[in-house]
Amino acid sequence: MRAVIGAVGVVVGLFGAWFLLTRQDLDQLVGAATWLVVGVVLHDGVLAGATLLLGAVALRLLPRAARAPAVVAFVVLGSVTLLAVPVLGRFGERSDNATLLDRDYTAGWLVLALLTVAAVVVASVLRSRRATRRGPLR
Repeated sequence: MRAVIGAVGVVVGLFGAWFLLTRQDLDQLVGAATWLVVGVVLHDGVLAGATLLLGAVALRLLPRAARAPAVVAFVVLGSVTLLAVPVLGRFGERSDNATLLDRDYTAGWLVLALLTVAAVVVASVLRSRRATRRGPLR
């Protein structure tokens, strides 16, 4: 079954690559390649590095029960923030088209950040309570 699923994935990938190469201009292909490279650099250079740094700081400052939930929050907020940079910076906004970037994306990001922090607090409290009943956390 794995081989069948893998084969289907390869066929779909080749089909997509064929469409990409036969239906796009060279400048569009260069733009797509640039975004792919920038995405890897941002993830590996910025997001992963920041997560490791914040994780190291969390190990020293946060109580043991809050460490794992905080690292999850760093990953979630880091990823979402990188994805939201174009809309948070309002790149692509045009005065002749009011339907582009027509909402307050900063408020939406802040709501997500608050919900993530609330989830970290709840998870930390639950982990702390479980640890007091069963013994120390690993």
